[in-house]
Amino acid sequence: MAKSVVVLSTLDTKGRETAFLKEQIEKAGCRAVLADMGVLGAPTIPADLTREQLAEAGGTPLAKLLDGATREKASPVMIRGAAKLIGQMVARGEAHAVIGLGGTQGTSSGTAVMQQLPYGLPKLMVSTCAAGDTSAFVGIKDIMMMFSVSDILGLNPFMRMVLANAAAAAAGMAQVERGAIAGARPLVGMTNLGVLTKGAEFAVDYLESKGYEVILFHAVGAGGRAMEQMMKEGLIKGVFDYAMGEIADELHHALRAGGPERLTVAGKLGLPQVITPGGAEHIGLFLSEEHVLPEKYKDHINTFHSPIIAAPRLKAEELVEVAKEIGKRLQYTKGDAVFMIPLRGTSRYGVEGGPLRDPAGDTAFFGALKQHLPKTIEIVERDLGAEDPEFVKDCCDRLIAMMEARA
Repeated sequence: MAKSVVVLSTLDTKGRETAFLKEQIEKAGCRAVLADMGVLGAPTIPADLTREQLAEAGGTPLAKLLDGATREKASPVMIRGAAKLIGQMVARGEAHAVIGLGGTQGTSSGTAVMQQLPYGLPKLMVSTCAAGDTSAFVGIKDIMMMFSVSDILGLNPFMRMVLANAAAAAAGMAQVERGAIAGARPLVGMTNLGVLTKGAEFAVDYLESKGYEVILFHAVGAGGRAMEQMMKEGLIKGVFDYAMGEIADELHHALRAGGPERLTVAGKLGLPQVITPGGAEHIGLFLSEEHVLPEKYKDHINTFHSPIIAAPRLKAEELVEVAKEIGKRLQYTKGDAVFMIPLRGTSRYGVEGGPLRDPAGDTAFFGALKQHLPKTIEIVERDLGAEDPEFVKDCCDRLIAMMEARA
């Protein structure tokens, strides 16, 4: 049976373009399922998922939505409805890729739908906005942005080529046999920072040698959030939270801030987890001028990660606040968790000879962690640095033991 590509479009304003895209998807061997996100005007071509169906699934009948209709009023309803109906299709094995067409409004709506769909489902947005900052559109999902270059308004030789390329990309991705590449080994989610990479490399090799697969997340904000979203979607079975800089940066409104939910999800889901405060001794600051620190941090021990990214070491009293926040966020963890403390330093910067070495600060930090972590979490102190192979191996072995106990 042919694979299906769902097309998100406004059929009142982009009917011709959507019809051409549908034709190209079908030439590539897939079925095109048109989902009409339009509201204000009449559709110019038929939809498979009509605006009436989307509005109803979104919680407001179309007739009511049209009473004093505005895009601001209609958009959230249509987004909810499209995400619900397409999500149901994905769950039934009836949708294998999603492609959207849009300017600012269509891109906002289309990607908002895509952000609610599972990881691994191909998601491609053809957009007039794709050459700018797309972070709000992509979020933490695997959404591909394709710049349309010209406005998506009318067909011409160039627009036909753009749409034909997009159709071929979506159809090609829809036909990937995902079951064959997913693998059957348990998947461990692991956070990492550049100041921990040697340890992360050791962990990946070691866990793979023990029959596990590892997915690494760069813990600079989006990485930690993406890992926790994958936990919610059931993809990750165990967690090695090796990098904790996202909590320090959250408190200081810095570059790697992980958001209010960070470090709470594994506990709420009851997943086995090993946690270390890797990289939490410093924060990441994006500088407006190269090598020029903000006044607030000029009295801190400091190094530069790059000319425009500073890494000031937090003072002892600031690290105590980080420890309190870590303990607060881990309150949801009721068991199957070990907190590993590397007494010789929490990152390459913080060990002996590192630019942010501060033994007194470490002592205050570790003492506060032991005081504020929930009693349900086992605390293990090792006289090692965070990247030492012996420390990382111990972390991995403890996680494996918890996961195997559940198998």
